[in-house]
Amino acid sequence: MSRKVRWYIIQTYSGYENAVKQDLERRVESMGMSDYIFRIVVPEETIIEKKADGKDKEKVRQIFPGYVFVEMEVTDESWFVVRNTPRVTGFLGSSGGGTKPVPLADDEINAILLKVGIISKPNYDHFLNKTVEIVKGPYSGMKGEVTFVDSDQEKVIVAIDFFGRSTPTEVGVEDIEER
Repeated sequence: MSRKVRWYIIQTYSGYENAVKQDLERRVESMGMSDYIFRIVVPEETIIEKKADGKDKEKVRQIFPGYVFVEMEVTDESWFVVRNTPRVTGFLGSSGGGTKPVPLADDEINAILLKVGIISKPNYDHFLNKTVEIVKGPYSGMKGEVTFVDSDQEKVIVAIDFFGRSTPTEVGVEDIEER
């Protein structure tokens, strides 16, 4: 049986996100749910505000007030533990009446985890000056040397041979394999 560990959003009373996180962490420990409920995240960012006297003041701000993100496998027991945590009003994407919540799409949660620094963007510099084969797309099967890497856009420039000339071609990193 494969496990369905996904990210879910729980709704809380606004202003109680960190209290809910702490309560839920305690409940996971005391109720033996650590095999089903993994990470609990309250996305926050630090902003600099100008005070009236002109001085800068750092302030931590909730990115999504009233929401806590939970990585978990939804079973009847884990769902019950989260739902019955004090100050939790329910799951986002659950219509109530016992329906299970809808998980976040991977690209949605990855963007949030990236923004708060829980995960980092992969670095593809190791491809630079290496010979690669393009495995997908219109240039599939062609080989060439990587001359430029853009890790932010997850793209590389591969110099492939067209009619005896080296031609720089932009390709996504998921479309190449090192040879």
